[in-house]
Amino acid sequence: MTAGGYVGRFAPTPSGPLHLGSLLTATASWLDARARNGRWLLRIDDVDAPRQAPDAEAAILRSLRRHGLAWDGPVVRQSGLRSHHRAALRRLGGHVFACRCARRELRGLERYPGTCRNLSLPHAGNAIRVRAEDQPRTFTDRLQGRSPTTAEKGDFIVWRRDDLPAYPLAVVADDHAMGVTHVVRGADLLDNTPRQLHLLSRLGIQAPSYAHIPVLVTASGEKLSKHNGVTALDDQAATLNLAAVLGLLGLDPPAGRTCPARLLEWARPRWRVSRLPRTRTIEGFTALE
Repeated sequence: MTAGGYVGRFAPTPSGPLHLGSLLTATASWLDARARNGRWLLRIDDVDAPRQAPDAEAAILRSLRRHGLAWDGPVVRQSGLRSHHRAALRRLGGHVFACRCARRELRGLERYPGTCRNLSLPHAGNAIRVRAEDQPRTFTDRLQGRSPTTAEKGDFIVWRRDDLPAYPLAVVADDHAMGVTHVVRGADLLDNTPRQLHLLSRLGIQAPSYAHIPVLVTASGEKLSKHNGVTALDDQAATLNLAAVLGLLGLDPPAGRTCPARLLEWARPRWRVSRLPRTRTIEGFTALE
């Protein structure tokens, strides 16, 4: 962590416009930073070009502004942090190895069997895995408490065959480069956190404080996502959207707050992450039409 106090961030992928679930996470992260007089940074996780949608970044920035969620400093783009990703990979040194296994060869296996661990294959043209710990890593989450985690699935990929960093390595390198001290994000990423902690330990980087908040799910139990047809936010209904999100975050905004700025002004001193349930999902809500 940096010596400059609280630094939080929101890091959407530009694969589509924001939806209600995105707004929930962004608002919780923003409030957590502002309630502590901290900084709130915005990073666009655009390193995976094939997943990007045209004009998605512009739509995301517009929605955040319309909902009063102002960020500090310039927008950071993950694609501009590639030197940090490569530097992190180099620092892992002998903790990584090249792997030529195809995904189909590992299908059905609960744990990577270590096929390529000792083959000394060239990194070029292969995926790169980090040697995992023998025991699953647990941690204490600010909301979820002592976090139960799934069993470690063995050595995991940190650099993809297509010469892109895998999510666990990219996110720890990005957060470190930006000086992030606190991460508020969806509980769907809870099980990935032990992998990130493992990398942070190998890199000698102090871990940020984590709070994994419940995510919104559809009636079938599927997380609201840009990939399952969920409706994009209506920026013309920003006050209504924000009031709904604050309710889901355990706050009950009074009537008469006529714009997002006033809603956030009311919510900021009342924010407590402990208001949220220690669950991974929020079910039974009514989607905004």
